Parts: sequence; C-alpha cells; structure tokens
Amino acid sequence: MTVDVLMTAPTMPLIVDGVDKAFRLHKLWEAKDPKAKLAEIAPIIRGIALGGHTRVDEAFLSQFPKLEIIASMGVGYDHVDGAVAEKHGVIVTHTPGVLDEEVADTCLGLILCAVRELPQSERYLRAGKWLNKNYPLTSTLRGRTAGILGLGRIGKAIARRLEAFGVEVCYHGRRPQPGVGYVYYPTLKELAENVDMLVCVAPGGAETKHLVNKDILESLGRDGVLINVGRGSVVDEKALIQALMDKTILTAGLDVFEDEPRVPQELIDMENVVLFPHVGSASVHTRNAMGQLVVDNLIDYFAGKAPRTPIPETPWPRKRAK
Repeated sequence: MTVDVLMTAPTMPLIVDGVDKAFRLHKLWEAKDPKAKLAEIAPIIRGIALGGHTRVDEAFLSQFPKLEIIASMGVGYDHVDGAVAEKHGVIVTHTPGVLDEEVADTCLGLILCAVRELPQSERYLRAGKWLNKNYPLTSTLRGRTAGILGLGRIGKAIARRLEAFGVEVCYHGRRPQPGVGYVYYPTLKELAENVDMLVCVAPGGAETKHLVNKDILESLGRDGVLINVGRGSVVDEKALIQALMDKTILTAGLDVFEDEPRVPQELIDMENVVLFPHVGSASVHTRNAMGQLVVDNLIDYFAGKAPRTPIPETPWPRKRAK
C-alpha cells in the first residue's frame, strides 16, 4: 500500500531522495499555491518529514486526519507541541545521538576561541598589526571550573572533553543524575556562583526561556565566560549584551541566538564575544547521519517496527490509539 508523506520545506537531498524512494512524497514548496495544495492533500497524508521551522501545534495537526508520524530533523524540537501531538495520536521523532560528538567538538572550539581570543588574534595578524607588536595576553582555561546547564548526551560529551583539558566540571538540571560523578547544584544561581564558565546545552521552550538572565550573569562574575550551544532562547540576549558592555562578565561564545539568523548588531560589533552561525552539528558526516535518521524513522514506522527516536512526549508504543 502506498503511503503519502508530506515534506513542508526544502531540506537536504539525502532526506528528499530517501523519502521519495520509499513513499509517495508531496513537496509542498513546489506547489504554485501551497495553501490550496495542502488543503487538497492533507486528508491523505500519513507521515510528515518536517522541514524548516514549521510550527507543529493544534492548528497545524488538525489539518491531517490520517497523520500518524512526524519525523523532525534536529535534536531540538521546541517548534513541536509534543503534548498536542500525543493528544492527536501522532508520533514525533527527532535526531538525537548521532550529533553528540560533533556538537561537543564545536563547543570546545567555541570555548577555546572565546577564552583565548583566537578569532581576534587571527584578525590582528591579518590586519598587519603583528608587525608592530605582539597580540595582548589572554585569559586561560587553567584553573577554571565549568558549570554545564543541561547534562544530557551532548552535555556529557562536552564534560568529557573539558576533563581532558584539566577543567573541573559541575552541573545543574532538573534533578541530580545517578552515576554521575560531577558536583550537582540544585539551582542555576548556585551553579553560577560556584563556576567561572557556564556552558548552556539546555533545550528551548517555555520552561527554559531566559533561564540565563541578569542575575545569573552577575553571579558568574567579572572573569566569567558564557558559552551557549543549546538554544538561543535560554539566554536573555539583552541582558547578555549589557553584561558584556559593562564587563559584568569577561566574554561569551555563542552558536545560537534568540532570533536566528538575525543576530543583534551590538553583539556583532563587540570584540569580547565570539559568534558562530549555528554550526554545532554542521559537518557533512553528521548532517548525513541526522538526515538518514529522519528517513529511517519513517521507513521503520511504516514497516510496522518501532520508530527509532521518538520524543519523550510521544513514546512508543503509543499510550492511546488515534
């Protein structure tokens, strides 16, 4: 039996080709009138390969009476209302695991760039300033303590790397984790007060919005370093800009922003901050693995197998039938 699968926006060829080979694929972005096309095909759609930043909420899901599964690209899924999907009997999958090491590598690169001012020193050389005098001495990782906000798979991979660099690690999350040897702080404020580098790997969403605010940045201190490779919404960007301007903290390294790809000009103009364009998992190897997981989740589900990586809000097997 042919299964109709919708793709909402352009995505990597590996996903398009993989889904097209296994199912009857409907590419919404190719329609002359996407709204009319969606109204036409929505009653037969059983699966969705989610592209772009399509918001999955009640209004979106109510269009698809036969929808069974949504396969989303990326480990973060704050664009998906998992509770509403579960209410509709729709399984939602994402792509965790396969990107952990890549993001952790990027995070360590971002830390080194922020603390040792590596991009700034390269610009210094390119501008010919080294001909006149050496680049100024920088801060260091030596003697630092790192606090990780969100000690999940990626957080643990970052922690292992920090340990290899001789950096002490502690963490904050909803609860202490069994079998974890790092010091746990029950509140983010306590963590910030006891570290001089805060590494944010927390997911987005209402619960984590602006967790890192003016108070937390002040607690981090004047030698403090803020690193964010989780979600931009976790950090109050206005408070961070002010803290950097006032030298409330030393520096920041950011791979994510509140309104991507729009980055505040104040951050772009600053020298005491390092900015990456959300490249945490952006290698050919890792993005191919993520894309294949999108395809495999759909193929396995419609073959009668368990989807590989359902989000916690829509567990497998289903709690209730649609």
